[in-house]
Amino acid sequence: MTNRTAALPVEAIAPISRDTDAAGLARAVDERLLADLRVLAPADWDRPTECVPWTVADMVGHLIGAAAANASVREMLRQLAWSARHRGEYDGNALDATNDLQVRDHADLSPAERVRRLEELMPAAVAGRMRLPRLLRRVRVPLDTGGSTAEGMPATLGLDHLVDVVYTRDAWLHRVDIARATGRELALDPAVDGRVVADVVREWAARHGRPFRLELTGPAGGRFASGSGGEELRLDAVEFCRVLSGRAPADGLLAWRVLF
Repeated sequence: MTNRTAALPVEAIAPISRDTDAAGLARAVDERLLADLRVLAPADWDRPTECVPWTVADMVGHLIGAAAANASVREMLRQLAWSARHRGEYDGNALDATNDLQVRDHADLSPAERVRRLEELMPAAVAGRMRLPRLLRRVRVPLDTGGSTAEGMPATLGLDHLVDVVYTRDAWLHRVDIARATGRELALDPAVDGRVVADVVREWAARHGRPFRLELTGPAGGRFASGSGGEELRLDAVEFCRVLSGRAPADGLLAWRVLF
């Protein structure tokens, strides 16, 4: 790996949080996703994504449902109650149940209606996420291991991490999924996409706790390091996130997944 002295220590990466840049980053990711959706061709909405069995339209239906839940406590409780009753139909995975409900709730929307609903909901969803009371932010919830959950994922999730980081990552990676499904170029901004990727590196490094040197290529990439020695890795920044999400096979340190 070249230019070792330029590697950023992972300890120097500030976590994304409500007290720093969580709200602004979430809004920026949402805006970039919406911009991509507005220019899709009619045929693009029926294309299959890597999140089987979802089409692009299904994926956006999921995003609408997630935004609606974050914008409204009543809607969130409705979705949680439904997934608790039906998780057995999804290999015990309540998240899979919730995602499927979100897709089915919006199955009848046209492409234009899907975009319009996201435009309406996303600002309120970010505001709702940032309003989560400090006491609830400390709660940790278990993550189901059945269904579509990739091996190597964390066993629990803090609600602060969910609302500050994971929902933003989910929208970010689904933007990647949609670009790949439709064959469209993914425009990347180092200030937005690079910030998402760097925080993924920080969490991944904390999960495995081992020394490494990592070079991520592309506009969202950079050089990162922890400790001395260890594995030396080089791959595209977006592919790094796809691997850690469980969308691509991995071994070694890359088998330590993070949540998207």
